[in-house]
Amino acid sequence: MPGFGDPEARVLVLGLAPAAHGANRTGRVFTGDGSGDFLMRAMHATGFANIPTSQRADDGLVLRDAYIAAAVRCAPPDNRPTPAEIAACHDHLVAEVAALPRLRAIVCLGRIGFEAAWRLLASRGVAVRPRPRFGHGLACFLPGAPAVIASYHPSRQNTNTGKLTAPMLQDVFEAARRAIEQETAVVRGPWSVARGP
Repeated sequence: MPGFGDPEARVLVLGLAPAAHGANRTGRVFTGDGSGDFLMRAMHATGFANIPTSQRADDGLVLRDAYIAAAVRCAPPDNRPTPAEIAACHDHLVAEVAALPRLRAIVCLGRIGFEAAWRLLASRGVAVRPRPRFGHGLACFLPGAPAVIASYHPSRQNTNTGKLTAPMLQDVFEAARRAIEQETAVVRGPWSVARGP
């Protein structure tokens, strides 16, 4: 399942994999399930989407300055991709992101998206040691590379339990908006870390 969005996007939203009852059914990532609607509400509130829902591939949804892709390109069993599946899909992700010339920030949805972002940056010659540990609201600003902003994944498990709330996800996209609009970021050490509000 390929990603979709604005080819001039400055923000990459990097998820886990197509959902068996969402993208596999509708033909578009984060479409046709609760996760997609939860994500689109936050993206719409921050100006990255023209409507707050994602129901069907022909629903009129248009992303503005954002592109959505997944670390894994097919729905894994039990929503848990193996390391081999993640590795097999990496080259596809690299090629897809290479077509985004204006990329300034990566919003990582979940730990797998977060790890995929670091592998993606490493493939572009950006090596960070030690890598930051995943945490919701973590923002890493790197010299000469897109900012990396972490969020819990908008899965039903996280949203139904309150681990991820609508204001929390909106805060992440507001941080992404700030990251792409600032001309320069203050960098301390190999990376600087700031937690979201």
